[in-house]
Formats: sequence, C-alpha cells, structure tokens
Amino acid sequence: MNLVGRLALVIGLLGAFATWLFLGPLAAFGLQIWAAFIMWGAFYHCGGGASGFKAALAGSVWGAIMAAVALALIAKVGGGPLGAAICVGITVAIFILGANISLLAVIPAAVYGYSAVAALALLKPGEDIFSVEIVTNPLINIVLSMIIGSAFAFVSEKIVGMLGAQSGAPVEV
Repeated sequence: MNLVGRLALVIGLLGAFATWLFLGPLAAFGLQIWAAFIMWGAFYHCGGGASGFKAALAGSVWGAIMAAVALALIAKVGGGPLGAAICVGITVAIFILGANISLLAVIPAAVYGYSAVAALALLKPGEDIFSVEIVTNPLINIVLSMIIGSAFAFVSEKIVGMLGAQSGAPVEV
C-alpha cells in the first residue's frame, strides 16, 4: 500500500476512534474534536516526528495563549468592535513576534491555536476565559483538545511508518 493509502487507513481509523472518544467517554468535558483535528494537521504541516510534534504543539499553545489574552483584554477594556480589533491586532502582532524564538518559529501553528480559542469563545455562549472549568474556559478546553490531537497525530505517524516498513514501502511521512 502506498503512503497515501496507509495515511488514509490509519488516520481514518484513528480519526473515528478519536471522534468516538470526544463524543462519548470525554463528552462531559466538552472537548472539541475539531481542535484535535486541527492539531493533527498542524503536526503533519510541521513535518511530523518529534520536532513536528514540538513545533506544532508549542506554536499552537502560544497562539492559544495570545487569543486568551485578547479575550481577557476585550472583557476588561471593552470598546466595542474597535476595542476588540485593537486587542486582536496587538496580540496577533505579539504571537508573530514570538517566531523570533525557534520553538515558536512556525507562525501557522500559532494561527491555528489562536483561531481555535477565538472560535470556541465566539461560537459557544457562556465561555469564560477567567473560568477554571474545562467546559467553559476556551483556553483550557482547546489546549487539552489539541494535546490529545497531537498525541493521535504522533501515534498515527508511527503506525503509518510501521506499516510501510512491513510492506517494504517508504516509511517517511
């Protein structure tokens, strides 16, 4: 089986399992399967392996934190659409400047984390950036969802590599 076939098989099966996990046993935590899948993509986008895992997770968490800062500022400062725009502009500039640090160099990973936290806060009424509850704090919720997604991505790459080694096909993902 070629690489794309192995990826389709493994990620399809693991994606189904992850979906069941998020919607079944983990449902009480309100974790977001879509954020896990974003992170899965970020892992491969960052090149996979241990370095891709580290880059995707660090960048996404950095972006998620900056989105949380923006949400906190918007809640405290107010200012309507203009105030929100200023808070977003400042925090986006900061997360991009973070790319000067090698661990945070993959700017798209930060965009994924930032966007996911902002999306959950905007789409789910009752979200509270100051809460300590997984279900209601978009930062905690998204970061946990992304960590799980990262783990699934890492495992998927390992399984795809093992299947490639068994078939004699290229193992690089």
